[in-house]
Amino acid sequence: MAELVRIYEDNPNPREIKKAIDVLKRGGLIIYPTDTVYGLGCDITNIKALEKIARIKGVKLEKSNFSFICEDLSNLSDYVKQIDTTTFKILKRALPGPYTFILPGSKNLPHPFKKKKTVGIRVPDNNIALEIVRQLGNPIVSTSIHDEDSVVEYTTDPELILEKWDNLVDLVIDGGYGDNEASTIIDLSQDEPEIIREGKGDLEIF
Repeated sequence: MAELVRIYEDNPNPREIKKAIDVLKRGGLIIYPTDTVYGLGCDITNIKALEKIARIKGVKLEKSNFSFICEDLSNLSDYVKQIDTTTFKILKRALPGPYTFILPGSKNLPHPFKKKKTVGIRVPDNNIALEIVRQLGNPIVSTSIHDEDSVVEYTTDPELILEKWDNLVDLVIDGGYGDNEASTIIDLSQDEPEIIREGKGDLEIF
């Protein structure tokens, strides 16, 4: 049974954030708000938790396209090959924001992702998500929670999310109604930026 915890984005309660950290550190899964849709996440350093998310999503972990949620650009070098000035300027201009950037992966990627040539990096503009990553001390691996409903692609109501995911995750953070538009995905691993998926966010800045 998952626990539902209410956290306000304007002023995230440290005690409630700690609940999320404790769950992540012991290999649990959380559902948390971002600046786009709600995400399903786990600690990037916990292999068992990573395998759990892959099982839920029905994919092989080493072939998965999960995003790494980072606090800022400071730990990029842990997972991404050295990037040029132009790429860095794009990231600096867009983040934090509703974008997922595909970047060339480095040799330091966590073991299950070692063979991946690229990695998706997110720095969401949401205090709850950023505070979790900050307190945890490393990124969380994340994927959007999709809905089977043919009309609504993403569930936005935390109560309904809890109902649906109760037996699959350990904690659902109620950060208010989520958005129903996913992040814009931009590939920066080649010479020219390429928009892979148009979602939330202004494309003019590219």
